[in-house]
Amino acid sequence: MAVTMKGKDLVSIHDLSVEEIWQILKTTETMKLRWKSGIFDRPLEGKALGMVFSKPSTRTRVSFEVAIYQLGGYALYLGASDLQLGRGETIADTGRVLSRYLDGIMIRTFDHQDVVELAEAASIPVINGLTDLLHPCQGLTDIYTVYEKLGRLEGVKLVYVGDGNNVAHSLMFAGAKTGMHVVVATPPGREPDADIVRLAAEDAARTGATVELTHDLAQAVRGADVIYTDTWTSMGQEAERERRIVELTPYQVTPHLMLSTGKPTLFMHCLPAHRGEEVTDEVIDSPASVVFDQAENRLHTQKAVLALVM
Repeated sequence: MAVTMKGKDLVSIHDLSVEEIWQILKTTETMKLRWKSGIFDRPLEGKALGMVFSKPSTRTRVSFEVAIYQLGGYALYLGASDLQLGRGETIADTGRVLSRYLDGIMIRTFDHQDVVELAEAASIPVINGLTDLLHPCQGLTDIYTVYEKLGRLEGVKLVYVGDGNNVAHSLMFAGAKTGMHVVVATPPGREPDADIVRLAAEDAARTGATVELTHDLAQAVRGADVIYTDTWTSMGQEAERERRIVELTPYQVTPHLMLSTGKPTLFMHCLPAHRGEEVTDEVIDSPASVVFDQAENRLHTQKAVLALVM
């Protein structure tokens, strides 16, 4: 049954109901099919999306800007030098002001609390384009891509390999809400945030999903339908780069690891990839890799989110 999401914020996948997640996935599917068929819907004609970037990005900027354009609206880029979030003017006042000019805000920043405060103050939808804690648009794109490739989500085993970061957090929430079996394999000390794990486990208990943490990579990937990894050193972590490489090198996704699942397995990565670090060229360029389909689906998933909440 269709649910109304007009005016809703997207701060975390944990905040969405199962019905709302499926509404986004099915809307993505329809929008992508119609776009590929040359049918161009413009439900956001005349509407404006403010894109606040404290943290730059290739895929987030291009996909959101093209998404709102294809839906008939207008994107306004607001970089770090255009807005002084939390410096001079409070985040709450910024949200109240932008609400008088815009129809929606997408924000990509470091501190998750900034997004929470902006959403609380703004009277228009606020979409989390990424924080150091969560990456909900990526998580929704990822489960859409799994659904597109495998035809189902319930019972799918997705193994995330590497650093327990914002992408891992959103995958745990997304999988838990949709009946997937999510395993996060990390080195000791690189586990996901304990509060995120607890919340994801609560979601999983309601849907029949499972969320598992492990340091045993060989055991984790057995029977995996999907192996997923992310860069080991994210923006703002450059000082830790050498230490991270040493700790995470045993968790590199190689052809041997892909074969050790014992079945056909998809490879996913949110990009940008540091080839030769978290994944080898042989894997990311293999027929099992769906990373560029996944990247394209950011456009279609975000179009669905924008159309539903704006």
